[in-house]
Amino acid sequence: MSGKKVADFAFKAGKTIDWDGMSKMLVSDAARKEFNALRRAFDDVNHQLQTKFSQEPQPIDWEYYRKGIGSKVVDMYKEAYESIEIPKYVDTVTPQYKPKFDALLVELKEAEKESLKESERIEKELAELEEMKKKISTMTADEYFEKHPELKQKFDDEIRNDNWGY
Repeated sequence: MSGKKVADFAFKAGKTIDWDGMSKMLVSDAARKEFNALRRAFDDVNHQLQTKFSQEPQPIDWEYYRKGIGSKVVDMYKEAYESIEIPKYVDTVTPQYKPKFDALLVELKEAEKESLKESERIEKELAELEEMKKKISTMTADEYFEKHPELKQKFDDEIRNDNWGY
């Protein structure tokens, strides 16, 4: 892939990333700080790619240099320049890490599901605590034990065993 193609791809990727949507999902200040650093780094790399590869290199004007330096030296440099072979890049890293990355994505999806379940449980528990907070001043022991039968059983066992907490 040429440098120009890489720059175009990075530019398009920058447009398809929903930075605002992702930033709304962050809950802690540390996460926001890391996210902003990632976004700045991405923008910096993208900018460098755009400026570095925005122009194709200009061909060398060998005749201009022949007039000023001389044919023999310029021909020697031209021959050396044309003999340079730039090897094609063969990606051997991606095939190694692609399966690992895909496995991490699956693990991430599972962790996300578990996190959502735990979040729902905590939300429900908070709602119950808020309800209890409102009713605590007028609640009777029977009403409390109705919601927490395990505590009633514990207290009954202590009374039955003549264990009054001393």
